[in-house]
Amino acid sequence: MSFKNIILALAASAGLAACGDTLGEQAIGGGAVGAGAAALTGGSLLQGAAIGAGANVLACQSGAVRCN
Repeated sequence: MSFKNIILALAASAGLAACGDTLGEQAIGGGAVGAGAAALTGGSLLQGAAIGAGANVLACQSGAVRCN
């Protein structure tokens, strides 16, 4: 996956952050968005899901996005 696609996946994950009540819900929501972004950009779905899950968990746990 190119650097441009990684940035697009991260931006999509942050912009569409789906904070859940638990860490697992946060990872699943971010993974879904990341996989979707990877599908749209022609990247690896697994890599996009991993990046999206990590980015969403980080955003939710750090308070970077307001989930409520």
